[in-house]
Amino acid sequence: MLRDPSDLIKWGGYPALMAIIFLETGAMVFFLPGDSLLFVAGLFASRGLLDLAMLQFLLIPMAIIGDALSYTIGRKAGPMLFNRPETRFFKPQHVRTAHAFYEKHGGKAIVLARFMPIVRTFVPVAAGIAGMRYRDFALYNVFGGALWITSMTVAGYLLGQNEWVGKNLEKMIVGIIVLSVLPAIVGFVKEQRAAAAATPPDDAA
Repeated sequence: MLRDPSDLIKWGGYPALMAIIFLETGAMVFFLPGDSLLFVAGLFASRGLLDLAMLQFLLIPMAIIGDALSYTIGRKAGPMLFNRPETRFFKPQHVRTAHAFYEKHGGKAIVLARFMPIVRTFVPVAAGIAGMRYRDFALYNVFGGALWITSMTVAGYLLGQNEWVGKNLEKMIVGIIVLSVLPAIVGFVKEQRAAAAATPPDDAA
């Protein structure tokens, strides 16, 4: 399901799509297939199995409400989340990473994070922890949620009309996943290099 969500969409339809978008953005469930799910939903729309306009109507509100809930969780729980015990479904390191991403990019992190797996789940939480004014958060949230849902589903819809894409769907999904996580990997490598450069060498004996 995480690699190719086609069967999930066929089985659950619109309710499954709505549930997954909400859970990934509003319940800190970081391992769900957000980008690939939206792309495949758009592809299904190109084949007449789903309606593209209905996808926007149903999923944009789920993305916005989900981030709003995550913001509230961060605002209420605050720094306690950093010390919460690690479980299979929650890792404090993800909160720390998202907090650093938010501190670096400010309000635009709310929009940028939409296109980055794991980070998009926890950046709204980090905004709440940081005490970002809700009015400002809401503007970024609405814009980012609409941009994410629309861009991914429309891309799937347009590319889904290409015969090669239809025959190589799994390759396309893997490519989307790689492109999604690439910014996080590049950022991590840069941080590691910067930390190594800032560490003074040991004095020679």
